[in-house]
Amino acid sequence: MTLATSTSAPAFDTRPKTPLISYADGVPHEVTLEGTSLMVRTQNNGALSQWRIEPPPSAGTGLALAQVEGETSGPGAAAHLLAALEATFAHHPANRTVTVADADRFADLAQAGVLLPGTDGRARACRDMLWQQARLWLPAVHTPIALQYALTGGKRHPVRPPKPRGVLYQRFIPWLGQTFSFRSIDIERDLPMFNRWMNDPDVARIWEEEGDFDKHRAYLSAIDRDPHMYSMIASFDGEPFAYFEMYWAKESRIAPFYDVDDHDRGWHVLVGEPAFRGKAYATAWLTSISHYIFLCDPRTGRAMGEPRIDHVQQIRNLDKSGYAKVKEFDLPHKRALLVMMLRERYFCDALWLPRDDNAVISGRPLSATP
Repeated sequence: MTLATSTSAPAFDTRPKTPLISYADGVPHEVTLEGTSLMVRTQNNGALSQWRIEPPPSAGTGLALAQVEGETSGPGAAAHLLAALEATFAHHPANRTVTVADADRFADLAQAGVLLPGTDGRARACRDMLWQQARLWLPAVHTPIALQYALTGGKRHPVRPPKPRGVLYQRFIPWLGQTFSFRSIDIERDLPMFNRWMNDPDVARIWEEEGDFDKHRAYLSAIDRDPHMYSMIASFDGEPFAYFEMYWAKESRIAPFYDVDDHDRGWHVLVGEPAFRGKAYATAWLTSISHYIFLCDPRTGRAMGEPRIDHVQQIRNLDKSGYAKVKEFDLPHKRALLVMMLRERYFCDALWLPRDDNAVISGRPLSATP
């Protein structure tokens, strides 16, 4: 894991300042809150639904969500409920559950674990389970590839799926009012931008990959030929600002240094545009990269990294984001710190939200009881 940016953010309100955009089933839905009323509108066809956020129906339960009007069946209705749930949790970030009225009509969401069985026609939606629903953030959701093993460079590992193409992940960031996204790299189209970023002095100090177009074309082409990793361009509201690499850890250089699992994944990043090196942006992409890793394959239980041991600010940022320090070790080009994020911790502790130096998340101390 290689960063060319830093953040040291105080606590700030993560609730949406503007209408929230949900990307349920790859389609943008605008969700507006007025008092206790949520209005969901599908941007491409104008379909509307209205929902009401109610106080808990009984002691020990979370908020309640009920549809007031709009389409009540079919894929469009399910996408609207997903959007309404995402917005409800965004506006009430310390709330862990939402009770949903008249939930029997959403059998597919019950099968996926979005809605858990309840009583009186009500179901319970859990924040940590909702955030594991890939259809809310991945434009294309694929069934995990069947398990078969192969050998690469003497390392036995699962056969990997084809590299994804196009837009891979999109998430509305409430505290920015902008959409963060990844897309697969287009080498020829993105080469001038990538070359400029790699030759930026702040980036070059960390990556040590300065050079001309030929060098960087060869660098990206080598990754494109390697089935265990792929390259991505990250954007805010469609404006590219960073380069990311994703890799399967079992075939990587860090595999010999810990008890690697078949589906562990790691990542590297450089933030090429100085205007996007601020703390609010860093919090957005750092929490999102972990989310993307866990959504890609439900068998992935750990996100891994290996920052330089002397990159103090980077390690501090990763620590705040929930990455645990495992140990120091030596790679050919650096002394590194192995860091690890557990899937269970990411979702149970809502680590898609920023936390400050006092370990407070969304205005709620982490030590508080659920």
